[in-house]
Amino acid sequence: MEKLITGTTAYKIFSGDVAAKRLSHAYMLNFPDSKNMREALVIFARAFFNADKNSAEGERITNGSFTDFKLYPAPDKKFSAETVAHILDDCAMKPVEGRCKLYCIADFDSASALLQNKLLKTLEEPLEGIHFLLGVSSLAPVLDTVKSRVKLLEIPPFTEEQIYLALERRGHKEINAAAARSANGVLGVAENMADGGWFQEVSSAANEICRVTDFGGAGQAALKYGDAKHKTELLGEMQRLYFAALSGGGLPLTKPALTFALEKLGGAFADLKFNASFQGLLYDFLIKVVKENEKWLKLQA
Repeated sequence: MEKLITGTTAYKIFSGDVAAKRLSHAYMLNFPDSKNMREALVIFARAFFNADKNSAEGERITNGSFTDFKLYPAPDKKFSAETVAHILDDCAMKPVEGRCKLYCIADFDSASALLQNKLLKTLEEPLEGIHFLLGVSSLAPVLDTVKSRVKLLEIPPFTEEQIYLALERRGHKEINAAAARSANGVLGVAENMADGGWFQEVSSAANEICRVTDFGGAGQAALKYGDAKHKTELLGEMQRLYFAALSGGGLPLTKPALTFALEKLGGAFADLKFNASFQGLLYDFLIKVVKENEKWLKLQA
């Protein structure tokens, strides 16, 4: 993780600001990996305090015992009104170990509009020596008024090779390559895949579903996988297989049908977020893909 983060443009911009002593009052780190968000913020915090990972100061930042560095919310807790109140109270206290204090907030995009508003004035005009780094996996839920008060740092999805090498550094597994290929550039997703035997089941299910070419097969696949546990991951693997087939083949579908399937998957992801029946969603999706494929087969005959 350290190697990936320190190689990003976002990290170089931030560490450059530190070195040039031109730090902004507040930064926003847009990083599409909620699983590793806290670790990423800690890595940035060490850069903020010029602390090497293996130094005494660096270790204290990592384990949360460095007084001038605060990471919110607590592990497995939600960002709350109490958290905001604690931050505002703590901001009034002078730094203890140096001249600056850094407040990092993980998953800030999950905070309500009310809570975001409570921090507006402090983000815009904090006391001297007070700095903020807000971690988000999506910019959409963040208020425009908050965005206007922060310097944006963006970490785009990593490459398949970067993720594969990161997984290999954790330990070689046969599944690492497949996980890196299917994670859409998000290390946390790849780690979950590599660490859980469920990914092999997801991969097998997606391969079977993506090969459906008739109405009977659509019904059977919907019944078989309608109660799948890892629904989002299954749709994601289907998306990868359809996309790969567009350029390299491998699925018994016409290219127009593959393009159609990819377009419809976007709607399927959205419907799933609104608690649509997965069995019905999958059946409806496959019926449409089968019809589209048959239409193009007739046109090409």
